[in-house]
Amino acid sequence: MTIRVIIVDDQAMVRAGFAALLSAQADIDVVGEAPDGREGVRVSRTVHPDVVLMDVRMPELDGLSAARELLDPPPGVVHRPKVLMLTTFDIDDYVYEALRAGASGFLLKDAPPADLIAAVRVVASGEALLAPSVTRRLIADFVRQRPAPRKDPALRLNGLTPRETEVLELIARGLSNQEIAAHLVLAEQTVKTHIGRVLGKLDLRDRAQAVIFAYEAGLVRPGDTG
Repeated sequence: MTIRVIIVDDQAMVRAGFAALLSAQADIDVVGEAPDGREGVRVSRTVHPDVVLMDVRMPELDGLSAARELLDPPPGVVHRPKVLMLTTFDIDDYVYEALRAGASGFLLKDAPPADLIAAVRVVASGEALLAPSVTRRLIADFVRQRPAPRKDPALRLNGLTPRETEVLELIARGLSNQEIAAHLVLAEQTVKTHIGRVLGKLDLRDRAQAVIFAYEAGLVRPGDTG
């Protein structure tokens, strides 16, 4: 199935470069572009892409605000694309807030072309782009510096079984499904089942939000290592 993508960035050269790269892939179709967040939201609601590549810093409406509009649409708007944030900086307040809002991950603009192509495919498949350790560092840094107001996530942990809590902690430490399975001596399919239950019980969209939740609940603390 072809992955439908739109590119939202205020730099025409960046849009053109990304569009040329992605359009060359047999399974990716660039169906729209926009120079700012406001236009990006309009284009997205018109062409219904699977993935939106969203720059963080733009005029009119920044990427964070645009991502929030797409991921938490008003009544009557059904389409919710996956959002992949693009940024020049690996530590960026906007990126952290975008992950909390439901973005599926972020990518540095100077990442190798193969990484961009892979990121679009990963996000389109429903996974969060959490592989780079910089994502976990970003989350840890901002939880340490500015703990977010919360409805006591620690209490919500009480709804998880001990095994589910253990799986959530390992997700937050950056382990893949395969690594979690090896660590807990479980089948990988069993790990996937546990992750699905964790996301469902905590009302989390994906692994990115699971990592943030684990830090904010105190299950994992900045400086902890896997």
